[in-house]
Amino acid sequence: MGKQRLGFLSDFVEAITRRKRGGEAETLKALARPASERARVACTVLMGRIGDAARVAVAEQALSAYAELDADERAAFFRAMRDDHGVDAEAIRAAYAAWDATPDAARVANLFEAVEPARQTLLRRLNMAPGATLQLVRMRQDLLAAMRADPDLAAIDADFAHLLASWFNRGFLTMRQIDWNAPAAILEKLMEYESVHQMQGWPDLKRRLADNDRRLYAFFHPATGDEPLIFVEVALTQGVPDAIAPILTAPDAREPAAADTAVFYSINNSLAGLKGVSFGNFLIKQVVAVLSAELPDLRTFVTLSPVPGFAAWLAAQQDAPAVALREALTMGAWQTDPGVAEALHPQVMALAARYIVQAKGRGGAPADPVARFHLGNGACAHRLNWPADLSPGALESAHGLMINYLYELDRIEDRHEAFVRDGTVAHGAQLADALKT
Repeated sequence: MGKQRLGFLSDFVEAITRRKRGGEAETLKALARPASERARVACTVLMGRIGDAARVAVAEQALSAYAELDADERAAFFRAMRDDHGVDAEAIRAAYAAWDATPDAARVANLFEAVEPARQTLLRRLNMAPGATLQLVRMRQDLLAAMRADPDLAAIDADFAHLLASWFNRGFLTMRQIDWNAPAAILEKLMEYESVHQMQGWPDLKRRLADNDRRLYAFFHPATGDEPLIFVEVALTQGVPDAIAPILTAPDAREPAAADTAVFYSINNSLAGLKGVSFGNFLIKQVVAVLSAELPDLRTFVTLSPVPGFAAWLAAQQDAPAVALREALTMGAWQTDPGVAEALHPQVMALAARYIVQAKGRGGAPADPVARFHLGNGACAHRLNWPADLSPGALESAHGLMINYLYELDRIEDRHEAFVRDGTVAHGAQLADALKT
């Protein structure tokens, strides 16, 4: 490293530590450098030998500088992170040779330390800054966007995913029921993050929080404050619903509902940077436990879920029944003519059942992402509903199809194990009959 570079590093640390102690303005000259340079140099400083107090200050500066970068500069920052903070091949070879000669616990630990990319240490040190955890989650969101143009950044994403899965372990999460009296900041975030059935303003949100026949539960993490990580919206109903509109447009309930069914009709992961970190299975199971204790008359726990991959899957099928159904659904007459919809219903059920139960994606898992989620949680594909959602998004992605996934408390674990072990898709009698058509 050149003398000029070393001088900048020295000035950078001096500027930051003096700034923290209330030093003179001239000590901040190093901080006037472009944000891209400050961010990269701060990361280099963090990986050096400095005290904890200085490390916190430098981490703050690194994240502050990163926040000023545009998309191209962020991509360059990630490339530098990949190239400057990887692994030491010679250190790995030496650690492996030492373990190979004497395979004891100490040498395993040394080998583990050698093969861990320096990026993970860098991310841990960045996380020392106040409020850094949420900033790093958003940084990963930027990384996922940058990866679309540069797939070679995937190595960094593996480091983010590894650390975030640990930092957002279930043991750190707390579940809260959110009602209309919650802080406005949380309510605004619920409206912003709702992506399944978007809210039409404050009255819509208030209706979804009405305690007589609705519930909303969210997971929070102590490091991210009032930022909901995932939330589920619940309707308390009589019987299992077969369409979404009656839930979304129901008038206010004047009295507590005499409900026998809890319907999970919207589940939203709030932060794109936490992609791959699983919260939903824990949330649903905990909500079921809470509702069972609060409302002992509830007998059925079921979703009313979208089928977001059905239209694309149907478009890719070449057999005659699929082609005929696709053409009929695309024409759209069924949307206004109940007779046409009734005639098409058996074919929709047959093809939809085939999609849910038999269509596979990567690794042999169900092709539909919502099916993977609920079946992996131990639910059963209970009942297909069509037409069930005539909103533009649902028509485009699923031709108006929805599905109920059933959570039976005494069968959740067995179904989860069968799905994980054998890929078993638990499904009810309606789908079984439709598969025979």
